[in-house]
Amino acid sequence: MFIQTEQTPNPATLKFLPGREVLGAATADFRDPEGASASPLAERLFRIEGVTGVFLGSDFVTVTKAQDREWYLLKPAILGVIMEHFTAGRPVMLAGDEDAAPEERVSEEDSEVVAQIKELLNTRVRPAVAQDGGDIVFRGYDQGVVYLVMQGACAGCPSSTATLKMGIENMLRHYIPEVMEVRAVL
Repeated sequence: MFIQTEQTPNPATLKFLPGREVLGAATADFRDPEGASASPLAERLFRIEGVTGVFLGSDFVTVTKAQDREWYLLKPAILGVIMEHFTAGRPVMLAGDEDAAPEERVSEEDSEVVAQIKELLNTRVRPAVAQDGGDIVFRGYDQGVVYLVMQGACAGCPSSTATLKMGIENMLRHYIPEVMEVRAVL
């Protein structure tokens, strides 16, 4: 098994590509070891000293490190855990937890504006953000303000504010006149 790595815009985060599906259409964001119990892979990665975050995407694993750690020291251990996990055929998520954060689907209850926002996020934003090792999740729309959650490499990335304001906000405002602002929520 050969695992590729890619740098992300966030210097504290590295993207690992195992060459196979990780979560398919879903994503899962683990920001601490306590919350990682739903994923045996994330639990094992958090056992590596210096790992502070794990994000599981469709075909990648994004790992965030502590500021005082160096990638050249962490990378071999992370590669070893990922390789051993997939080679042994272990599940990425425990039964019942596979749909940790499925793609935002447009439902009949959504207003026309919310449906348009979700559609643009799913077709234009999420694929681009996934290339950088992260995800963006719709959390709400109220009086012209769109609320989004940045995950994986995007959470805490120095350029995430610019991505939200200059990229996503401008695009949503262009296509949907009702949108006035985009805000990140935790």
